[in-house]
Amino acid sequence: MTVAEATPELDFPEEVERNDRAFLGHPKGLGYLSFVEGCERFSYYSMQTLLVLYMVKYLLLPENIGQVVGLSWLRGWHYAGLDGQPLASAIFGDYTSLVYLTPILGGIVADRWLGRKATLIAGAVVMSFGHFLMAFEGMFLLALLSLVVGVGLFKGNIASQVGELYRPGDLRRAMAFQIFYIAINVSVIAAPLIAGTLGEKVGWHYGFGTAGVVMVLGLMIYLKAGPWLPADNRARKGEKAPKIRLTRSDWPRLGALAVLVPVLAVAMMSNQEIFNAYLVWADEKFQLTFFGETLPTSWMITIDATLSFSMLVVVAAFWKWYSGRTGREPDELGKMIIGSVFSMMGGMCLVIAAATAGDAKIGLFWPVMFHLFNSIGFAHIMPVSLALFTKVAPRALNATVVGIYYLAFFGANKVVGEVGGWYSSMDTVSFWLIHVASAAVGLIAFAAFKIALGKTLAGNIVET
Repeated sequence: MTVAEATPELDFPEEVERNDRAFLGHPKGLGYLSFVEGCERFSYYSMQTLLVLYMVKYLLLPENIGQVVGLSWLRGWHYAGLDGQPLASAIFGDYTSLVYLTPILGGIVADRWLGRKATLIAGAVVMSFGHFLMAFEGMFLLALLSLVVGVGLFKGNIASQVGELYRPGDLRRAMAFQIFYIAINVSVIAAPLIAGTLGEKVGWHYGFGTAGVVMVLGLMIYLKAGPWLPADNRARKGEKAPKIRLTRSDWPRLGALAVLVPVLAVAMMSNQEIFNAYLVWADEKFQLTFFGETLPTSWMITIDATLSFSMLVVVAAFWKWYSGRTGREPDELGKMIIGSVFSMMGGMCLVIAAATAGDAKIGLFWPVMFHLFNSIGFAHIMPVSLALFTKVAPRALNATVVGIYYLAFFGANKVVGEVGGWYSSMDTVSFWLIHVASAAVGLIAFAAFKIALGKTLAGNIVET
């Protein structure tokens, strides 16, 4: 089953033209939503790419750390005994995990009170504010808090609109989520090249400022897109918000998804480590000179994003070809099992690189192979798991269930914040073997889920 086929059967809003094919044969709204999400992801990944390097190489140095308002108190309460890279890893883990926790609240706010559009707009404004605050070192913690709140209001409320552009049975849905994810990956390719280069070569604040400008652009595009987007779910003036009712068949599906969240968190640990200890390792050990010029370390993220983009296209094309040739295709959990195998292969590339380098600089062959295999794993796990959640989500809780999906990222980044701090004190080979083991846990768990809960997660939502 392809990604977009694993979206819920939703009522098609009358306000949107049913036969709209203005964007690559898809509704025009998909183009707008993909572009807006691309702007938000450019801003987010600009920040995420620079964050650990910024802390390790500048902000947390002894001569600068005292400028950050509230950090001394926070270190005494929450980060006791941590300095340097372990402190940067812990802050990164808390920030990136909370970024994926708040979409649940954002989904509830949208489903129960403000509606998706007003909630998303509020999130974009708060995120823009947070990016611009990064220009002031003393406001670092407030900037992170603003970004956490803003992403929470924004993220689930844009993904939940994609499926609603298509009425039940519309075959164009078969590529919608792939296109959406491709837009994300294009933005992640561009973010290190533009914001990463500015941050590392010109000044950290130029990189963060660029992220804020692009976020404002995304907000303006979303405001312009109104006529081509699905109807909002906010109650009209004078009407009460509809009560959320679940059918008897909804509860087993929701329970299965809840159990799946921590498994996803463990399975995606290697992928989330790319922005944390991996970048510190790359900055210290990788051979990043080209004709005597040292390349920005953040460009490793561009390599990863380029391969992720390519593999999304290749994997989608492969399964389309395979399905056409054989008449069958793995279901969502089957693809996630395959993805875990490739994630393990990617992790082993890092183990080999660490084991064979000695005191010499590490060439880019094994890191690039890691990104290749990890990207194939990504293509089989990330969009497929999102599609599985949106497919199973009850109509009344669509945005909220998308928020629950991001709990997996919360867990993964929280673990990465802790495990990433071990990089400074642990043998590097052992450090990366831990990440191979996490992918193996995902492989075993997804196989167990397929056996035990495959029928519960199969099929479309049926209203009773």
